[in-house]
Amino acid sequence: MKKYLSFFTIRFLNGLQYRAAAVAGMATQFAWGYMRIKMFLAFSKANPAAMPMEFDQLASYIWLQQAFLAFFAVWILDNEIFEEIRSGNVAYELCRPLDLYNLWFVKNLAMRLSRAVLRCFPILFIALVLPKPLSMSLPQSPASLILFLISLALGLFVSVAFCMVLYITTFFTLSPAGVRVMAISLVDFLSGGIIPLPMLPEKLLFFLELLPFASMTNTPLRVYSGHIAGTELAFSLGLQLLWLTVLVLLGRFMMKRALTRVVVQGG
Repeated sequence: MKKYLSFFTIRFLNGLQYRAAAVAGMATQFAWGYMRIKMFLAFSKANPAAMPMEFDQLASYIWLQQAFLAFFAVWILDNEIFEEIRSGNVAYELCRPLDLYNLWFVKNLAMRLSRAVLRCFPILFIALVLPKPLSMSLPQSPASLILFLISLALGLFVSVAFCMVLYITTFFTLSPAGVRVMAISLVDFLSGGIIPLPMLPEKLLFFLELLPFASMTNTPLRVYSGHIAGTELAFSLGLQLLWLTVLVLLGRFMMKRALTRVVVQGG
């Protein structure tokens, strides 16, 4: 455990060094979140009855999504891992007395956490002090905040576990390009990253909420504002745990299969 913690610490501290990139990213995320809220505000004024969420819930959803974008965005991937597989340098990783799956998992976890830490607090502060209806609302209660943090952590782990499947797929395809394009296109929409899932048709929403992608973004952001509560909340948290378990087991199975017949490129 100490070895993995050391790798986590190194990658986390390394990620904190990119402050200029964090400032640029923070400005981009704030501008993007502001434009999206203004767009939904126009829709809300045109037809309030068509909005499945209260506008303060929607605003909180969008600001939290931008603040913790590094937790959910599937397109934030570790290019070093893809290059290690493609070039054959993964052979050096296999020489370490460590579990390769665990090593890559903690590295990705640290990378996403470091990016989020540098960006989230300024975005959240500005979002809270903006005038209504553009501002983010506070959680309904301390219990709601605690449940949100639990769901947010589970969403982060599910996202990392899914990205692990993408990395391991490269062992079989040798090029990550196709897998990355498909994953980014599908997951952004299916997780609620482009349009909040409650705005989709109810029949489609029921199906999408059962997929692992909703556990990444949709669930934690709706838990914060109380849009998911009661028995639905318990079910959603349980679903996050289920998909985390399934994706980790799938990733480990794929890793085991890949390492039994790995082809080292360039070495």
